[in-house]
Amino acid sequence: MVHQERRRFIRHCLVNPLEFQVEGEEQSEKTRTLDVSEGGLMFMSKDDVAPGTIVQLQMPLYDKVFKIKAKVIHTAKDESTRLFRIGIAFVSYSDAFKVKLIEQIYLIEEYRVLRSLQTGKDITVQEASREWIKRYSERFEKLYW
Repeated sequence: MVHQERRRFIRHCLVNPLEFQVEGEEQSEKTRTLDVSEGGLMFMSKDDVAPGTIVQLQMPLYDKVFKIKAKVIHTAKDESTRLFRIGIAFVSYSDAFKVKLIEQIYLIEEYRVLRSLQTGKDITVQEASREWIKRYSERFEKLYW
C-alpha cells in the first residue's frame, strides 16, 4: 500500500511545552509539541481526541502564555509509547501567526546558545535576534506577507 501525503505545509521538528484542553472540559493535559507547520502542529496525549474536536492550546514563552484555538484533524496511537499522536489545524490565521512567532523566538534562543559556544563569549538575546533577523527575516516575510 502506497502512503499518500496529505499535508499542505512542511513540518519542522520543534519540541516546545504545550498544555491543551478540550473545549467545554475542565481538565487539561501538559505535553510538548512534536512538530509544527504553518497550518498546524502535532503533540502526544495520554487520551485519544476525536477528529473535529476543538481544543484550546496554551504555549508558554518566557513569562507569557499564548492561547491558541485549534481543531483536531487526526489521531493515531503510537504503539511504542502507548500515547496518541494528535494532529491539529489552527482555526485562524492569527493563531497560526502566534505559533510561528513562538517558533522563531525558540529558534533564536537556540541560535544564541550555538553562537555563544562558537565565539566563546556569551551572546545576548538582542545580538542573536539582530543576527537572526538579518539572516532569516526575508524568508519569514515571504511566508506571511
